[in-house]
Amino acid sequence: MLIAEAIAAGVAIDGVYVESTALAHPVVVAAEAAGIAVHEVVDGALTGITDAVTPRPVMAVAPIVESALELLIEGALATARPLLLLVEVGDPGNLGTILRAADAAGAAGVLCTKGTVDPWSPKAVRSSAGAVLHVPIATGLDPVAALALAGRRGVPRIATVVDTGDPHDECPLDGATLIVLGSEAHGLAPEHLTSVDRRVTIAMEGRAESLNVAMAASILCFEALRQRRAAGRETGAPPRTDWTAGSAGDKVIRP
Repeated sequence: MLIAEAIAAGVAIDGVYVESTALAHPVVVAAEAAGIAVHEVVDGALTGITDAVTPRPVMAVAPIVESALELLIEGALATARPLLLLVEVGDPGNLGTILRAADAAGAAGVLCTKGTVDPWSPKAVRSSAGAVLHVPIATGLDPVAALALAGRRGVPRIATVVDTGDPHDECPLDGATLIVLGSEAHGLAPEHLTSVDRRVTIAMEGRAESLNVAMAASILCFEALRQRRAAGRETGAPPRTDWTAGSAGDKVIRP
C-alpha cells in the first residue's frame, strides 16, 4: 500500500481521508498509530477524485519534496552512482517504470526536464510501485543547463542512441555518470547530442529496431550496478529523498 510506504518513509502526511466502510483498514490503523489526523468522509466521496478503475476508499494528502539539481549531482559524485536525465519522456507508465528501476538498481536520482510527465501524476506514482517516495527527483529542468552543470562538475554525460553508439556493456558506468534518455517518439535532439561526452547503444541480436525508454533505462541502471560490483565500488546505501527538507506543494496519495 502506497500510504503505508509513505508513513514508513517519513513523509509528513497532512491527513488521511477514509470512507466509513474502510475505518478498520490497516492503513488507517497505521496512520492513527503514527499520530496522523484521520478524517471520515461519506461513502463514495473519494471516487470522483481519482482516475483509478477500482479506487480504494482511503487517500492521504502530503507535501512533496523537490530536490535540487546541484544536490543530486553531489549525491552522484559522493556515491559513484548514475543519474538519469529524462528529456521530454511523455508516458507516465514509462516514467514510473524508470523510477522503479532506478530505485532497484541504486541510482542516485532521476532528473525530469520541462516537457517530461509529472512524476507525481497518479499513473506514474502507481507504476513506480512506491519508488517515487525513495528516489531523489528533480523536475522542470532545462536539459541544456542540466548537461552544462554536469559537465562543469566533471560528471561524464552519456546519451542513449538507437545505433552508432558504443555497446552499453563496454561503456564505463561504474562511477558518477549522467545517463541521458530522450522522448519515446523522437529520442534526443541534436542540441542535446552535441552536449554529451559519449553515446551508447544497447547491444541487441533480435529483430527489434529499438527498446522503449523504460526498458533502456532499466538495462543501463543494472549495467551500472553490475559494473560497480565488479569494480568493488559499492559505497553504502544510495541517496534517498529527505522528506524533512521542505515541500513543493500538496499531492494526493492513495493506497
